[in-house]
Amino acid sequence: MAVAETQRPVLVVDFGAQYAQLIARRVREASVYSEVVPHTITVEEIAEKKPLAVILSGGPSSVYAEGAPQLDARLFDLDLPVFGICYGFQAMAQALGGTVAHTGTREYGRTELSVDGGILHGGLPTRQPVWMSHGDAVTDAPAGFEVTATSAGAPVAAFEDRARKLAGVQYHPEVLHSPHGQQVLSRFLHEIAGIPGAWTASNIAEALIAQVREQVGDGHAICGLSGGVDSAVAAALVQRAIGDRLTCVFVDHGLLRAGEREQVQRDFVAATGAKLVTVDAVDKFLGELKGVTDPEEKRKIIGREFIRSFEDAVSEVVRSEGETASDGRSAGSVPKVEFLVQGTLYPDVVESGGGAGTANIKSHHNVGGLPDDLEFALVEPLRLLFKDEVRAVGRELGLPEEIVARQPFPGPGLAIRIIGEVTHDRLELLRQADAIAREELTAAGLDKSIWQCPVVLLADVRSVGVQGDGRTYGHPIVLRPVSSEDAMTADWTRLPYEVLERISTRITNEVAEVNRVVLDVTSKPPGTIEWE
Repeated sequence: MAVAETQRPVLVVDFGAQYAQLIARRVREASVYSEVVPHTITVEEIAEKKPLAVILSGGPSSVYAEGAPQLDARLFDLDLPVFGICYGFQAMAQALGGTVAHTGTREYGRTELSVDGGILHGGLPTRQPVWMSHGDAVTDAPAGFEVTATSAGAPVAAFEDRARKLAGVQYHPEVLHSPHGQQVLSRFLHEIAGIPGAWTASNIAEALIAQVREQVGDGHAICGLSGGVDSAVAAALVQRAIGDRLTCVFVDHGLLRAGEREQVQRDFVAATGAKLVTVDAVDKFLGELKGVTDPEEKRKIIGREFIRSFEDAVSEVVRSEGETASDGRSAGSVPKVEFLVQGTLYPDVVESGGGAGTANIKSHHNVGGLPDDLEFALVEPLRLLFKDEVRAVGRELGLPEEIVARQPFPGPGLAIRIIGEVTHDRLELLRQADAIAREELTAAGLDKSIWQCPVVLLADVRSVGVQGDGRTYGHPIVLRPVSSEDAMTADWTRLPYEVLERISTRITNEVAEVNRVVLDVTSKPPGTIEWE
């Protein structure tokens, strides 16, 4: 049985908010299953999903603006707990007979909230910082609601109708800039809505294994391993479900970081017992990349060659797994491998329309044009999970921390961290520098403080240096440590100076042809996390 069928969701209605997915994540962090749905969903469709509660997200519109997303007041006839946030708070107030007006005082960014009791804020500081983003405000709460917070620009900044299990806040509790926001959201879920915390890594893993077992039955599956956490956890789940009827394929394109091939071959196989086929395509990839400096051209070449290498591996697995069909056709003429495992995550599903066309988008992104005669049904065990949940499930399955906690790494690998032509020597130089940076970050206990730390080689740049008694002309290395929750936005991480000093000293001492280490202090936006 699918996870969505065993877990009744809290529905997050997306009114165009940049934070709708983040709200859903915060609900999951409170151990409650959630799904994002568009604001165009009908009340009848909401009822069919049998939600435990509904959360109305923020959005950029004014509730009075022509064409603004509307809230059907019949939602409140379903007798469901409802929580409004920002625009959803105002739409909720308006639909229930309250007043929303333009007060003339806008609030954007950090704002002081004055609290006056209630379940949501009771026991919390009476004055606390929150993150606001509104022009309009609720000036009168609907009948039956108690006003529990105000701010300079919001006469009604929070309200509750505990009898009907309805509540809302004008601010954004889901962002870290509202330090008590997670507590407030958890109180709505557990105390007002009365939802138990049953969404745990153990329960998720058990349900997903049963789901895969039901989908695949007696069939066989193949999975492309990248060395990343998503494909590793997806493969581990499927292997737990169907055992040696899963074959994993790992394409070594020569653009990996130090020790990653060995890590997959040793740690992943040891932890799961999965069958692994490794394709050594290093010479092929480097040959195709020779003389190429344009970032987009690099990506296209790597994508094309990965597809070809994966095709060859899949064809070989299909041939080796082939067996005589019941209609008497010869062995090998009928593929015995019916399923392709992919590490699609919930953000991929949401961003591609909530399901329709999702498989094609992700399939093209991951493996692309498979041969016409190889037709698979997709197995996507992680399609309802966020990245942090994937890591938690990986730990539950016994995957080593080296795989589960691995920093995000781009598909094109080190090729897009070398600014210039990709060569064997430049890759080795960058691997050494990258390994040093990772070692020192781990030794300093900073792995969980950063999202990732790309190490970039400016291969076409040389700077003057002095090493020993002579002048050198070496390459600069760029450190790009960033902090993020979802990679959509990021800030540069303020690493301790002593850690930066150790990394710089070791790289310039131990890596030949490098005489300078620089720090990238650009946020995203405007700069992307990767340089190419």
